[in-house]
Amino acid sequence: MLKPMLPTLAFDIPQGDEWYYETKFDGFRALLAWDTDIELTSRNGKPLLPIFPEIREFLLSYKELFQPFLPLTFDAELVFLENPYKANFGAIQVRGRMRSEERILLTARKNPCRLMVFDVLKLKGKNLTQEFYTARRNELTALFKKLNLPTFPDPASEKHVQLIPSESNLKSLWEQVVLYDGEGVVAKKANSKWEEGKRTDSWIKAKNWKYVSCFVTAYEKSNGYFYISVYNDSEIYQIGLVIFGFKPEEKQALHQIIKENKSDENNQYIFVEPGICLDVKYLEIYEDQLREPHFHQFRFDLTPEACTYEKFLFQRRNMPPDIEITHPDKPLWQEPSISKADYIHYLREISPFMLPFLKDRLLTVIRFPHGMFGEAFYQKNAPDYAPDFVETKKSEGIEYIVCNNLKTLLWLGNQIAIEFHIPFQTINSYGPDEIVFDLDPPSREYFHLAIKAALYIKEVLEELKLLSFIKTSGNKGLQVYIPLPTNTFSYEDTRLFTSFIAHYLVSKDPDSFTIERLKKNRGNRLYVDYIQHAEGKTIVCPYSVRGKSHAGVAAPLFWEEVKEDLKLEDFQLDRILRRVQKQGCPFRDYFKVKEEQSFEPVLQFLKEKR
Repeated sequence: MLKPMLPTLAFDIPQGDEWYYETKFDGFRALLAWDTDIELTSRNGKPLLPIFPEIREFLLSYKELFQPFLPLTFDAELVFLENPYKANFGAIQVRGRMRSEERILLTARKNPCRLMVFDVLKLKGKNLTQEFYTARRNELTALFKKLNLPTFPDPASEKHVQLIPSESNLKSLWEQVVLYDGEGVVAKKANSKWEEGKRTDSWIKAKNWKYVSCFVTAYEKSNGYFYISVYNDSEIYQIGLVIFGFKPEEKQALHQIIKENKSDENNQYIFVEPGICLDVKYLEIYEDQLREPHFHQFRFDLTPEACTYEKFLFQRRNMPPDIEITHPDKPLWQEPSISKADYIHYLREISPFMLPFLKDRLLTVIRFPHGMFGEAFYQKNAPDYAPDFVETKKSEGIEYIVCNNLKTLLWLGNQIAIEFHIPFQTINSYGPDEIVFDLDPPSREYFHLAIKAALYIKEVLEELKLLSFIKTSGNKGLQVYIPLPTNTFSYEDTRLFTSFIAHYLVSKDPDSFTIERLKKNRGNRLYVDYIQHAEGKTIVCPYSVRGKSHAGVAAPLFWEEVKEDLKLEDFQLDRILRRVQKQGCPFRDYFKVKEEQSFEPVLQFLKEKR
């Protein structure tokens, strides 16, 4: 059994022409060996395929393509890929503890993990471990291109084996790691060989540390750990314990101060009142404790009262230097209690799922300068003070923002842009890229009508062999999406279909549905708005929050969730990230379906019946 080569941790990243850099993902180190059988083993030699069957299934689907290159061995990281630069440590831990075969298979289908490959040790049976790093990487990149496997991390891809790129530009890679809140980078020497089981200084790992200002509350005698806390309101809130990062004289001095100023002592601990402040760096919060905490420095300039939970929450969200977050503590929603920092954190974490729908679309936002506590306004024109990384596109005299990158999304978040509305086409298409039915009941108490309408539409679409997706509106209704091939149909074409569905619903249940445009004539019926699907009209973007007091999100749903007990309150901002991490994104295959959609036969039938 091979034992993996290991990097050495450093706080300074080596630079120079002899170094290359890879994104470091936080998961399970894994060696993939494929000869006649496929074996995926952890760094401790434990088999991983029974817990991660999606990797085996994917590899077997590529067996014929891989066959000419066997036997092979890959060095890789098995991860729950959250974005192109970050893996979710907590999620992979949960997967690793699963033992129920049924639960494993269900999770693998809904939320598959990825095998992120960064080295090749054997190819066509030839041992490559004594080749230089650059030679191995060239072989690996060429192989992935031949197999048509992703050469860049892509959480939306259905291909579960992907390549971690090797970069020569540390500055640009590090900026992306910080922007996407990744774990860090690994620097590798160009002429390094793969040395089994060795922790080497030819590979140097550097981490994207977060910092917290805190105070010491106790010392544990048996192991030398210092317990650290912050104030949450007036209560002491423990955030973890630290032992690493101290110089010997610093650790000794801190221990001595605690002994001299102790408030209590027993066989296990020496306790001290808040008073000794320090900065601790760490990777992330896991199960309410700091992961990999390291002492950074003493803070003699701080009082314990300055070490608060609110500052801790904000400090843990690193941002690149050109992204300024002003007034992070500003409250935006009262119930649930959500601050501006919370909202921007949501945008960053949801960005891999939201940005594909914003890409290349003229954006209209609704800004709430005072959160839900003040007036809002629409913004279409990009302001003069927009930074250079904000892309724009002129249309009908308006200089629209086009949100094509995470920096723009975060900048808009800092502007307290809450609602993101997009047209049904991109700046590169001349017709609709999708059909959307907006099922809008008269009020939230009539949400059951939206459920009924959506299920009727689903029946028709299945009969017509059309693939569809559904999301909440974030307010009081539902929205059904039918992806279309780009530049294939006109709005006149799609109007035929939307009109057909609308009239079908009314004929099916005239007491529940109406196409009456005047509100006073609708009664308590659900309005089926098929006219709004037109050029220049917009719909709220998937995963956009809505400017309502309940902090609802336009949340994608799985069709099996759309039933009588569906509740809108389950899709508030503070619940969405946990939902996506646990269940995956229901719109994951949306863009893949676009090119598979068979809408032309349906359209021809409607034209003939016209």
